[in-house]
Amino acid sequence: MTGPTDPAPPTATSAPTATSAPSASGAREPGGSTPGNAPAPAAPAAGSRTRSLRRIRRALTAVAVLAAGAIAMAALNSGTRHGSLDPRTTDPFGSHAVAELLKERGVTTRVVTTAREAADAAGPRTTLLVTDPDRLGATQRGIIRSAIDLSGGRTVLLAPSSHSLRDLSPGVHTAGDAATDRPDPDCTLPAATSAGRADTGGGLSYTTALPRATACYPSGGHPTLLVLPTGPTGGDTVLLGSETILLNESLADEGNASLALQLLGSRPDLVWYLPSLADSDPDTAPSDEDKGLLDLIPAGWSWALLQLFVAAALAALWRARRLGPLVTEKLPVAIRASEATEGRARLYRKADARDRAATVLRAATRERLAALLGVPHTQAHDPTALVPAVSARLTGEPRDVTALLFGTTPSDDAALVALADHLDALEREVRTS
Repeated sequence: MTGPTDPAPPTATSAPTATSAPSASGAREPGGSTPGNAPAPAAPAAGSRTRSLRRIRRALTAVAVLAAGAIAMAALNSGTRHGSLDPRTTDPFGSHAVAELLKERGVTTRVVTTAREAADAAGPRTTLLVTDPDRLGATQRGIIRSAIDLSGGRTVLLAPSSHSLRDLSPGVHTAGDAATDRPDPDCTLPAATSAGRADTGGGLSYTTALPRATACYPSGGHPTLLVLPTGPTGGDTVLLGSETILLNESLADEGNASLALQLLGSRPDLVWYLPSLADSDPDTAPSDEDKGLLDLIPAGWSWALLQLFVAAALAALWRARRLGPLVTEKLPVAIRASEATEGRARLYRKADARDRAATVLRAATRERLAALLGVPHTQAHDPTALVPAVSARLTGEPRDVTALLFGTTPSDDAALVALADHLDALEREVRTS
């Protein structure tokens, strides 16, 4: 073991401290050795700071551009999208086009969002369109059923399933999904025969044994359009297995427009019922506990999040640095190892880190002793493997090797210097034995 090199002269007011402790054993970290020349830490150059600021500005600019784009898209879409099958909506899944065609033919369209409003507006001169019967609770279904029986007008139910059929149209059952998207009418209903093939498939098909029921547009042997006489007042109920014929994006296909206009325009007034969540019974309303995280994200935000993720990935690839071989850099200045050792010791002293200094001294000594005694490097810090090997090489007076190599933290600076001396003596004795 090598003693301290180029020590600073002690002053009259300072006792031996941790300054000399690390230098007494070379101040080597575990697994390392004291290099001949240690690099001095260099202050960051002004050019490096400039480049860092430039990168930050570019990143902030990219984030600002993405945020502005998202806000612009939201602002452009906020005024035109009111929901699927909404007669005020002009997007592909809205129904503004059919509402405008009905308006040209003198049919007045009124949008309602509660079952009570729909029932109050229903009458002999009205067509009541229920866009989502399955969303209705038991109370709302009872209100709509009473309106069907008493109004004397027409009621159109879009894609009702067995959940709502038992209350709104008893005697009708679902027959599964329709196998044909655009079936032929294959019935005597004037509206169907004049419209021809239409997009009534792609949804549900039905079966019924009720008398006087008119079954049209069969798919797989079961109709996708049913017209049922309702009550003694001359009204009827239309069950449509798919809402496709009412959508803006498909209204011009096949006979969709003709069929939609005849089904919804047979009376001068059209009540367009868009059930809301507030119109559902608490017992039957879907619970948020049954929904997953993706189900709670509003429509359209999933695509926006995907776009942001792709943009972030592209930005990361653009800004990434390709990892290559290490490049040696010529240091601006070189200092002696003794100066680096003394500088580290002063840091330990300033922080009063006797525990850290003692740990460094003992760990470095243990690793050098393990190399001298042939103890594997992985067991250099295991007392059961290192202490017996060291004790076997000692020839002088007995000493507590375990306390010396694995003991507690020295209580003061003098004890720390004494520990360094004892470790130095132990290593010297093992080396020369």
